[in-house]
Amino acid sequence: MSTKFSNEFASLQNGLIISCQAPADSPLHAPEVIAAMALAAVNQGAVGIRVDTPPHVLAVRAQVAVPLIGLWKRQMQGCDVYITPQFEHAAAIAQAGADIIAIDATQRPRPGGETLSTLIQRIHAELGKPVMADIDTVEAAIAATAAGADIVGTTLFGYTAKTNHLKPPGFELLSQLLKTLNVPIICEGGIASAAMARHAIALGADAVVVGTAITGIDLQVKAYAHALQRIG
Repeated sequence: MSTKFSNEFASLQNGLIISCQAPADSPLHAPEVIAAMALAAVNQGAVGIRVDTPPHVLAVRAQVAVPLIGLWKRQMQGCDVYITPQFEHAAAIAQAGADIIAIDATQRPRPGGETLSTLIQRIHAELGKPVMADIDTVEAAIAATAAGADIVGTTLFGYTAKTNHLKPPGFELLSQLLKTLNVPIICEGGIASAAMARHAIALGADAVVVGTAITGIDLQVKAYAHALQRIG
């Protein structure tokens, strides 16, 4: 079991980080609802929160003191990169109160011509924030750490053209990353039970992010309702 988090984020080690997000068309998307989810999660033992958009980061920051991993999903025309794609999005997330900035660190073309290395360097130098690189492959993770990423997450495994034939969680990817890298590794994506979360930590993950299985009410109810309709 590794212990690679810096002292500033030592509380995340071997812990549960909850992703508090909701579809834009859901009543749960309201910032006060997202913040209530985050507070409920922290009250029950979550050591960190992952949250999307500046208003949601701001609302959550007002409710909890644990480390916040902030991101801003922005669809850019003609570009598949959407998790905090440019520096302006990272700056807005940092200003809202995020402690760690999560970015898409896959090897897909980036918008605006800014390189991954330049983006990470600017976040470090101008915002003073560590960077979590959301990756899909070992190659992307190696490139991200070479570019200066402080933390690597398996977030995009199964969600890119290179990996969409694979189903998260990426436990094999996690094992490869642990053998290859010397930065904190967060297992994120497809963790659907406490047993799976425990398995990720047993493999050596420094922390685990769980989202849909806990806070994804819209998707969870839809899946249950669809399953019952098929029986009927």
